Amino acid sequence: MKKIIIVLLCLPMFAGAQSLIGGKNIFRWNLGSLALKNYHFTYERSLTKHISLSASYRTMAKGSVPFQSQLEKAINSNDINFSNFQMGNTAWTIEGRLYLGLGAMKGFYLAPYLRFANFDLSAPVKYTSGTVTKEANFVGNVKSTSPGVMIGWQFQLATKLVMDIQLIGGHYGHSNGDLNFIATAPLNAQEQSALKQSLDNIKPDPFKFTNTVNANGAQIKTDGPWAGIRGANIGIGLRF
Repeated sequence: MKKIIIVLLCLPMFAGAQSLIGGKNIFRWNLGSLALKNYHFTYERSLTKHISLSASYRTMAKGSVPFQSQLEKAINSNDINFSNFQMGNTAWTIEGRLYLGLGAMKGFYLAPYLRFANFDLSAPVKYTSGTVTKEANFVGNVKSTSPGVMIGWQFQLATKLVMDIQLIGGHYGHSNGDLNFIATAPLNAQEQSALKQSLDNIKPDPFKFTNTVNANGAQIKTDGPWAGIRGANIGIGLRF
């Protein structure tokens, strides 16, 4: 009889705890992105016991490029001044999650997603006219659209606190860009020819580069595939 009374007395406490733990919404801050100077926030909404939909926003202020050595290897050009190369980016990601655990927005999940990204670039290109080496600073944007898939694990830390561990994922899509250099003074024929030669020497496979040069400056257009990896990221979220 005493055990029954204790259980009855504890039922309101358990019910209150469940209401605190529950909630169909999670606002999450992805801490792992800070290592790459990114700020990444996600809002997730439970649709059914096993399915949720989320939207996330990522931003990185323009500055020096993380993993600069890898960028140098990928482009492999002596005509780009990588020490002054700058990049910033923003991205929106729409993601669906299929949770394979027993609770809503808990446990192991499989997450297909679609990412829209915009990269703000400043790329100094060196060219030598006669005996003088100059730099043409190309400024512009590269935009990409990439579908992908990711796996991870989300679990409850406390009554309102969740942890999301993004294990591994990747996306592959398409990109195009437009970078422009505006000369502060008109380029003569020799300068135009030298700049054109430097631009033609840039071979960033598998991207396709086309360029035009005139007295007022130059333009680079890019087109090609886009790929990225997601993973080793930890997010802390508030459930409500």
